[in-house]
Amino acid sequence: MAFFMKYILTILIFFPTVAVLILLPINKKNEGLLRNVATLLSLIEFIASCYLFRYFKPDTYKFQFIEKFNWIQSFGASYFLGIDGISLFLILLTTLLTFVSLLSSYRYIKDHVKEFVILMLLLETFMLGTFAALDVLLFYVFWEFMLIPMYFIIGMWGTGKRIYSAVKFFLYTLAGSLIMLFGIIYIFIIHYQQTGNFTFNLIRLYNTNIPVNLQILLFIALFLGFAIKVPIFPFHTWLPDAHTEAPTAGSVILAGVLLKFGIYGFFRFAIPLLPDAALILAPYIVVIGVIGILYGAFVSIVQKDLKRLVAFSSVSHMGFIMVGLFAFTAISINGAVYQLLNHGVDTGALFLFVGMIYERMHTRQIKDLGGIAKKAPILTVLFLTSVLASVGLPGLNGFIGEFLILIGSFRSYPVLTIIATSGIIFAAVYLLWMFQRVMFQDPHDQIAPYDHHLEFFDDMNLREIITVLPLIILMFLMGFYPAPFLDRIDPSVLHFLTMLNHHKIFYNAIKIKTGLSNA
Repeated sequence: MAFFMKYILTILIFFPTVAVLILLPINKKNEGLLRNVATLLSLIEFIASCYLFRYFKPDTYKFQFIEKFNWIQSFGASYFLGIDGISLFLILLTTLLTFVSLLSSYRYIKDHVKEFVILMLLLETFMLGTFAALDVLLFYVFWEFMLIPMYFIIGMWGTGKRIYSAVKFFLYTLAGSLIMLFGIIYIFIIHYQQTGNFTFNLIRLYNTNIPVNLQILLFIALFLGFAIKVPIFPFHTWLPDAHTEAPTAGSVILAGVLLKFGIYGFFRFAIPLLPDAALILAPYIVVIGVIGILYGAFVSIVQKDLKRLVAFSSVSHMGFIMVGLFAFTAISINGAVYQLLNHGVDTGALFLFVGMIYERMHTRQIKDLGGIAKKAPILTVLFLTSVLASVGLPGLNGFIGEFLILIGSFRSYPVLTIIATSGIIFAAVYLLWMFQRVMFQDPHDQIAPYDHHLEFFDDMNLREIITVLPLIILMFLMGFYPAPFLDRIDPSVLHFLTMLNHHKIFYNAIKIKTGLSNA
């Protein structure tokens, strides 16, 4: 047990890769065994990750479970791992959603099952490594490797224009990553010029003194890499295509985990490394976030494809998170991080339900659906719970995150916050209207080719209930009892603000000289 706890992060990161080695000897024709073994191993991974929560000390901002070894010593690169209250829950979310995604794929992944489960497990390794890395070069390696499994998952098991969507996803994110790499290398060089030491150690790079004008240029470079990953308006155009054409498991991982890396990158890298630039550019980024909230909501309202509607809703939700993060108050940032987790739970569940409907009806066109509530009461109730959580109904998790973001952001940007609040109203419009049409509209209004599918529409089976049940439980748990989450997030948020406040004296001087407004 002592060995396990000492190297728990390494074990968690590379256990899915070991699982791949276990799967390799299994005959690819034995699909049932492949699915069962992969799902069981991912469940073991999730249970093991819960030890992080069990032994995490909630009363400190310091990184915990530290592991550090020399990697490329001549360049100052190291295998440096550690987590705080932010990365703790993102790692737990990753292991949970990987298990849920594999469990959800039993029904619709029919071909190349062995390749699919191997890619999913490799993707889990790269995602966990990205959240745990405290060496910037190690972070970038994990960050880039994530693209490869997801590219094949979309391209091989997607629908419609899956090749186009996979290539678009790959090129967009790769382009942003290369621009981000330029910024990282420049910071690395400046630190060497100031200290005479090569290092990619993130903690040491935090202390690099960079002129404010140069900070702005470097922040823009990092901003592009992370903004595309979020994605925020207007860097979002790859998202609807990738979500729509990806298989259900791919959509769950895309929405539940991969979109989180952009926000995590801002919190862990861009803002602390370049704090003056972040403070100066914050008002403009908040404006972009508010535009994204409204844009995502308006476009969602007019969507005809069920999956595309949920995809565009993510643009709106991520806009809320960007507003909360760049409002730079303790309440708003706690809300942003909490909403980051909520989005993974709620939108992941929505994509699961959309997948279940598509598997039965063979269409995602809202106008061709209806009458499902009479045939599938369990699916209807659980789907409605996910919709209400995403809307932000009090008692469910979405309410806590949105409430904290709006309360905290109002102090910094009252007018923009009031405008952003309308996004909640629009979310209720497009999500509840979608639910009403899909579940309750008269099926006789459907076009003929889909009529007969409703006759054989079956309710959720036991496997499907088990798949969504952890997410449904989290919606209520996080809605009624957020303390275990916020108690661990808050110290990291306060330390983050302490680092920023150290630079606010200089920022205020800049604001007076330039006439910048914080409203």
